[in-house]
Amino acid sequence: MKLLLVEDSERLRGTLRHGLQGAGFTVDAAADGVIAKGFLAGYDYDLIVLDLMLPKLDGIGVLRSLPAGGRRPRVLVLSARDQVADRIEALNAGADDYLVKPFAFDELVARLHALARRPLQAQPAVLSLGALSWDPLAQRAHVDGQPLALTPREFAVLGLLLRHRGRAFSRAEILERTAGSDSDASDRSVEVLVFGLRRKLDGAGVPGLIETRRGAGYLIP
Repeated sequence: MKLLLVEDSERLRGTLRHGLQGAGFTVDAAADGVIAKGFLAGYDYDLIVLDLMLPKLDGIGVLRSLPAGGRRPRVLVLSARDQVADRIEALNAGADDYLVKPFAFDELVARLHALARRPLQAQPAVLSLGALSWDPLAQRAHVDGQPLALTPREFAVLGLLLRHRGRAFSRAEILERTAGSDSDASDRSVEVLVFGLRRKLDGAGVPGLIETRRGAGYLIP
């Protein structure tokens, strides 16, 4: 799952980013509301963790800038503002959940998973194709009930192609969606990533699942 973290404290932002990546999220991070709006204009996110007291544009302004419908990311406000009026304002502005600082990291992750279970569209949480199943909440993939030992990025690529069956994704698109916007990985690394994923799928009895379309990219038809 791709997540945007919006937090002006450099120390907390770094700690949260590291922890959320360890929990299986692909994380971009913004230090203020204007930078956050730039990320949201250029990338698709499943979730946003949003502070309210931000420079340049506060969290309420970010919330009000989000589209009302369509593929709108779920938003968890993470703020030191603990008054009922603050919660009401954030929820009325479009937040989906509100967690007060200081907080337990495990609770933050649990709440994010709970938000992710709320369908953005009529799409099942667990995706299946033949003997293959992909569960984003458990961060597990199985073939005939047997687990596939995938890296987090392999898991993300498999999910991306399963969610958008029939659409080809270029190496650049896969890189952006699975490594984060500031990753120093190259497009070439995507070839290695897909090669490794294909090898594991072949070994599990799902050969030829991912196709290459010349000039377009990779897809699951």
